[in-house]
Amino acid sequence: MKKSLAFWSILRKDIKTYYLKPPNISWGIVFPVSWTLMFFIRSGGAVDIRGILPGVMALSVLFGTTSMLAVTITFERKKRSFERLLLAPISLDLLMLAKTTGAIIFGVINGFIPVFFASFLIDLSGINWFFAFLSVFLIAVTSTFLGLFVAVSVSEVFEAQTFSNFFRFPMIFLCGLFIPLDSLPVFLRPLSYLLPLTYGADLLKLAVGHGGFIPVWLSLLVLVAYGTGLFLISTHNIQKKWIY
Repeated sequence: MKKSLAFWSILRKDIKTYYLKPPNISWGIVFPVSWTLMFFIRSGGAVDIRGILPGVMALSVLFGTTSMLAVTITFERKKRSFERLLLAPISLDLLMLAKTTGAIIFGVINGFIPVFFASFLIDLSGINWFFAFLSVFLIAVTSTFLGLFVAVSVSEVFEAQTFSNFFRFPMIFLCGLFIPLDSLPVFLRPLSYLLPLTYGADLLKLAVGHGGFIPVWLSLLVLVAYGTGLFLISTHNIQKKWIY
């Protein structure tokens, strides 16, 4: 009971304290909404909205989750309030799950913002909603733990945002979001298959009925492996660098 209460208290505190900070509003909410409107409204009928929907959803999740962790984790460390959280009657792993659950929820909500706008422009029948939610959730988990990895590697919010961009912007072009992987130069394709968002975007394409060529089991396995690996590496770094 104490563990569940501590988990909920940490999650609720983060939601109340950090979620509407300026970096989250700009990178986590305004940015996804802006590019959604740019793609869907300004382009009119010039593009296949269903075709670009998976890419916009994936980017909304990626930017929302990584921006969230850059604020919550980095602020906690800078204010030295993270040490107080270690007094909670839960393990470090459960503590960090509590710190990251809010970002995962935030990312899932962000992922469906483009779907909301697209519903006014195209017929969304035929989408496998269960599979779409599963895909968005897995992207949110891996992106959140990527954000956690970045956040525990720096000491300032602006450093976390800059470091995050080192991963985020290349993914726009390398993960098959808007440019098919077979259209990329041959020497870049192996790099594409090393990025988890490639597999998440492919799952989303399959869910909306617009492509998808990577075996489902492989995409699920890679996303779970990436999420688990990034979480374990991040908690190890916290244990090694932050806890003396």
